[in-house]
Amino acid sequence: MLENRFLYWMDKIYGLFIKIGSGFQSLLLLYMRLTWGHQFLLSGVYKLKNISKTIGFFTELGIPYPEFHTYLVAYFESIGGLLLMIGFASRLFSIPLTIILIVALSTAHAEHLTHFKFLFDPQSLAGQSPYPYLLTTLMVFCFGPGRVSLDAWIKRWVGHQPKC
Repeated sequence: MLENRFLYWMDKIYGLFIKIGSGFQSLLLLYMRLTWGHQFLLSGVYKLKNISKTIGFFTELGIPYPEFHTYLVAYFESIGGLLLMIGFASRLFSIPLTIILIVALSTAHAEHLTHFKFLFDPQSLAGQSPYPYLLTTLMVFCFGPGRVSLDAWIKRWVGHQPKC
């Protein structure tokens, strides 16, 4: 009997922790979206303002069609960053942003990925500038933008419309 009571209370306490953690999920997603979405926006605008320098950098990295890809990346980062911040079409835009970040890691930061170095020395990957952006885009893709977002507001609004 004592064992059942102990398990009952442990289950209740654990359930409370889950409820509290779940309540903070949307706030964490909001923080990540605002922080890294803003950084995406700034990065994209910087690339557009310094387009010739960025094209030169893409050329040095051996990226094919560097001018086209520079504009593509700059616009996706600018627009995607803004959309991440407001939480609109977040999951959709997280896909091209994730691809951009994987390409960035595999080109400009390739020495940290060779021979799976990051598996034995995780800091070598975690210290690279695209890494927190990548974590953010993956979080938004997997969990959505959270309740504090334009996507969630639209979903609630559509849910309250009369069915035809």
